[in-house]
Amino acid sequence: MPLLTGIIETAIYVDDLDRASRFYEDLFHLEQLHADDRLRAYGVAAKSVLVIFKRGASIDAVALPFGKMGSHDGSGPMHFALSIALEDLPAWEDLLARKEIAIETRIHWPRGGVSLYFRDPDNHLVELATPGVWAIY
Repeated sequence: MPLLTGIIETAIYVDDLDRASRFYEDLFHLEQLHADDRLRAYGVAAKSVLVIFKRGASIDAVALPFGKMGSHDGSGPMHFALSIALEDLPAWEDLLARKEIAIETRIHWPRGGVSLYFRDPDNHLVELATPGVWAIY
């Protein structure tokens, strides 16, 4: 059986691509890898990619110069988690407060991890998670 080596991309779908881009760029200072009218792609910790798609812009397959991308889309509030160091948790709480981003909930997991949950402008549930959330993290 061939092995998986990780998850490369996490994708969310938004109504206003420019608004979402401003939110994620301002909050996380992510490196923009690609931008067009259909999507924005950002490097996360030099090992994964957050892709923000304009909702409905990928319903049809997209012909690219180097191949064809299959159709996809999403609706409703989605969830994804970003890893943070435990010692950085207070700094993240302060940053969210300064940016007037409400922490919706906080969970102290049995393995010792802590998760902060908040919403982006499209109502997606964003999680900042310290080690100890999962048996493998």
